[in-house]
Amino acid sequence: DPMEDQTFKYRRSVLMVPIIAVVLIWLIYFIEIKFSFNFNKYGIYPKTLKGLRGIFFSPFIHSNTNHLFNNSIPLAVMLTSLYYFYNKIANRVLFFGLILSGLLTWLIARPSLHIGASGVVYLLVSFIFFSGIFRRYYRLTALSLIVVFLYGGMVWYIFPVEERISWEGHLSGFLVGFIFSFIFRKMGPQQKAFKFTKNEEFELLFDEEGNFNPPSESDENTLEA
Repeated sequence: DPMEDQTFKYRRSVLMVPIIAVVLIWLIYFIEIKFSFNFNKYGIYPKTLKGLRGIFFSPFIHSNTNHLFNNSIPLAVMLTSLYYFYNKIANRVLFFGLILSGLLTWLIARPSLHIGASGVVYLLVSFIFFSGIFRRYYRLTALSLIVVFLYGGMVWYIFPVEERISWEGHLSGFLVGFIFSFIFRKMGPQQKAFKFTKNEEFELLFDEEGNFNPPSESDENTLEA
């Protein structure tokens, strides 16, 4: 369908945004290791004025290589999906989603430094999954099923299952993604609506009461002057 081809097509941002995001978080981690810096203090610290800066800084800060690696792959996959399938609204979802999920973490989280890109990952997973459900668009619903297959197990980490994991950040991202998927459901790609056109020849087969009344052979062979 030419309309779908126009909706789902490759744009530079589809690869550029994920690449820049992943390179940036690895570069920041490299600077920490190379120059013995510790950027953890720039994470989200709940209910303090200084802790608000972490809303913007925390997604780029990771505690160790394992933490960084675990966030890099899903971040790249979800950003690629967002910018390919939802390109027209991708910037708004990412920017405002980052702010609101960070603010919600700041409001509800335990008094500790919260760092890492996993809040953004949960935001994107939630948004992409629920968007496919709300839009009832077969391509996007299929994408939702793929997301469940790849990252369905992540849902357990929106609950306090591990002391060292910021489940509050995960929950915040998940909730904001769900809310955004509903708010933006009328924007971006939509299922094509089918329109029924009027067919006069077809209507002649029925009488005024809606009964089927096909023309007889005698009618077909009769010419009127």
